Amino acid sequence: MSQERDEMNRAIASLVVPALRQRGFTGSFPHFRRLAGAKTDLLTFQFDRHGGGFVIEIAEAPVGPFTLPWGAKVLPARLTAHDMSPSQRSRVQPGSDGSTESWFRFDRGLSSSQVAEQVISLLPQTDQWWLGSKNQVNIRPFTGAAT
Repeated sequence: MSQERDEMNRAIASLVVPALRQRGFTGSFPHFRRLAGAKTDLLTFQFDRHGGGFVIEIAEAPVGPFTLPWGAKVLPARLTAHDMSPSQRSRVQPGSDGSTESWFRFDRGLSSSQVAEQVISLLPQTDQWWLGSKNQVNIRPFTGAAT
């Protein structure tokens, strides 16, 4: 792992994770979950395999054990956004399109702390998305494109 990625991971741990905890999320990096009444809110950090950026995938799942398409059951404490089908996931990103250029980038001049603050600034949109307002400026349906 690169030094840039290590710095980004530290910034997420020190700045973003406490903001998620304040919102009631449990779990550990990169997968977080929150029991929210009749559903479970899911949030996963997905890093660009080529380095320098990440996107946040969010989803909702029913409460209780979740059955994967092939029949395996995942307990709520282990469920991640990646367990949901792509059609059930959305992506949080600061840019205007679905490309990796629109992801949170820590290889383009912003410090890791600045990128972490960018994430925190978009958390109110995720809150609204989970409350049912799915049309948020920085949240797009997951297209399933390779990253």
